[in-house]
Amino acid sequence: MHAPTTTDARAAAGPRVARRMHPLRARLLTVVGVERLAARMVRVRLAGDDVADLPTAAPTDHVKLFVPAATGEVPALPVVVDDRWVAGRDLPSRDYTIRAIDREARTLDIDLVEHPHGHVGRWASAVRLGDQVGVLGPRGSAVVTPDAAWYLFAVDETGLPAAARWLEELGPEAQALVLVEVQDAADVVPLPTRARAEVTWLFRGEQEAGTGSLLADAVRGLELPDGDGYVWVAGEAGAVRPLRRHLRDELGLARDAVDVDGYWRRGVAGHDHHEDDGD
Repeated sequence: MHAPTTTDARAAAGPRVARRMHPLRARLLTVVGVERLAARMVRVRLAGDDVADLPTAAPTDHVKLFVPAATGEVPALPVVVDDRWVAGRDLPSRDYTIRAIDREARTLDIDLVEHPHGHVGRWASAVRLGDQVGVLGPRGSAVVTPDAAWYLFAVDETGLPAAARWLEELGPEAQALVLVEVQDAADVVPLPTRARAEVTWLFRGEQEAGTGSLLADAVRGLELPDGDGYVWVAGEAGAVRPLRRHLRDELGLARDAVDVDGYWRRGVAGHDHHEDDGD
């Protein structure tokens, strides 16, 4: 069983997570690439000169996407004045992870889970080259210090792009445990990394996403390594939120060593995952 090892050295090093705020800006970008990653996930490459100064500092950085109401239309964009979002909050949008960015090529990659629910989810299944997309943000970054003795990433499909980016950015000295819940083997994607990573794929089969405890049970069943680690969990809010108590109270992990993020909530359109963030 994991024994917490919060040390004076760790405490003296300062907070595990540093918050960085970025100027809020809306950008209009164009779809220049569409790549099928898995049965239910597609990578969309967006391009535009505005990508050159789009900020990103952490694997969990995300932007809001505003997609066209109909094929060939230009999407309505939110209005930002003096770094404040002052109009357009009623526009349909969804938060998506910045999977990769190439400022020299002026491209931004977003990995989207296809589903029939909601305007953006349906667009992901029918996206075409040349579509224009509105992008807002990111508003800020949660930068985790790179000195953890080990990392645990436990995610469903919605958290998979951030976990994949995190694994790509870890160095060869890092140790990572990775749990990924998806529907079936057709949703498995490569997760390249230089880290010493142990990846376990969890298949829920025909069970509806977000209705079971497959991911949470897998986390509870782990024997975590010794040392000061960092845990990041992302999935359906109701399914993952109880893990905060398990990780902090039962295992004794430090508050700043655990981030359990409800990326989405069953039955709620446009769920704001910050509302479920008790961290």
